[in-house]
Amino acid sequence: MTAEEKGRLIIEKVRQEKGKDPGEIFRHLAEQDFVSMHGPEHHVLDGAALLTASYNAGFEMDLDRALEGLLKEGLRMPGAMCGLWGVCGAVTSVGAALALMEGTGPLSDDGSWGDHMEYTSKALNELGKTGGPRCCKRDAVIALKAAVPYIRQRFGIELDFAEIPCAYFARNPQCIHERCPFYPGRGTEGPFTLYLG
Repeated sequence: MTAEEKGRLIIEKVRQEKGKDPGEIFRHLAEQDFVSMHGPEHHVLDGAALLTASYNAGFEMDLDRALEGLLKEGLRMPGAMCGLWGVCGAVTSVGAALALMEGTGPLSDDGSWGDHMEYTSKALNELGKTGGPRCCKRDAVIALKAAVPYIRQRFGIELDFAEIPCAYFARNPQCIHERCPFYPGRGTEGPFTLYLG
């Protein structure tokens, strides 16, 4: 199955989600058999989870249009960019979702351009503290968790975010175990110290 085919299935499935916890929406979709443990489909999935949760929590937007825009942006992001480019696709997917929510582009001067850069830099800082190798599931949860206070501060919208230990570690041969903030048995608080204001 191609990345585009997986992305289109993600968009189709995420439209059925009714919750306002982006992590829970992510986990529901990550369990689908067409979502690999690691892979560029996360560049669509992660931002789609945030768009859908925000919409369900009251953010006014044309969700279908935003999801189609995210699919387009997510498919432009290559796999393995975390290691080869030094920027994680989970964070860029969520950054793309924020840009779609606010209509931000390269010439935007309303403050959103800089605010998105601050969000992505803080989320990437958390990924840097955790270290590699990559885990698309861990990185997605970190990126989404970092977006929750941003959405609250920027739009006054409260998203839920349940702290749930990882259920994927047994399927990940590169799992970093106790170094991961979501590894079972170590507590979900871990080293995640992100504060956005």
